[in-house]
Amino acid sequence: MKKVSALEMRHVSYVVNHKRILDSVSWTVEAGEHWAILGPNGSGKTTLLKIACGYLWPNDGGEVYRKGQDLINLPELRKSIGWVTATLAAQIPTREKALRTVVSGKFAQIGLVEGPWGAPNRTDYLHAEQYLGQMDCAALRDQEFGTLSQGEQQKVLIARARMTKPYLIFLDEPCAGLDPGARENFLATLRKLGKAHKVPSLIYVTHHIEEILPLFRKTLVLKGGKVLQSGSTSAILKPDLLEQLYNVSLTIAKKKGRYWPIVK
Repeated sequence: MKKVSALEMRHVSYVVNHKRILDSVSWTVEAGEHWAILGPNGSGKTTLLKIACGYLWPNDGGEVYRKGQDLINLPELRKSIGWVTATLAAQIPTREKALRTVVSGKFAQIGLVEGPWGAPNRTDYLHAEQYLGQMDCAALRDQEFGTLSQGEQQKVLIARARMTKPYLIFLDEPCAGLDPGARENFLATLRKLGKAHKVPSLIYVTHHIEEILPLFRKTLVLKGGKVLQSGSTSAILKPDLLEQLYNVSLTIAKKKGRYWPIVK
């Protein structure tokens, strides 16, 4: 049987007000692969995510295939691809218990509300507790979402995204705004999650190379809406690439599998 890619973009372009946001982007994620997407602000990262998740469609050419299909059911797509953003945290009811926030992901709800469309069952809550545990958040199950730290909220939202058993989860700059301690705590949990059994492909979006953990063995680099490089992380993350990407002279120190930029 032919292997089907989890996500494939072929020459995808997107234009807004005559400005090309994405320019013939081609990118393939195979099942089980964990990728980083690296690029400065304005490189097209968010637009790429919106197209991958079906919130936008290529309006200037290109094709998108998800599990080999180009025409898809949008409600089902929302279940099969998770997207965790900082803006989502602001929409969650502040007094909702963390466990209920996770369970709400099964119904794609902002704030869990039981109704004729269905109600969570015991199995849903057991899965929610399992996913919280894998994010080191089991003790937060009965804590109100609004009282959680920013890093804790991000962990809870990742657990929430897993409730529909997606095959892809996009993490859109999850460490933005975190202090160094909270960031390292979050990344340590993410590193552990990446080693767990039956984890969906994780796509980590950032403009900080030091956040690219060893589990992200492949990296897509965007600049000005174009693919600058794509492939093995270890082969791509070199000083000349960073100089080209950020217009500053840098060297790279590698420690425990992570890359740290140093200004010359």
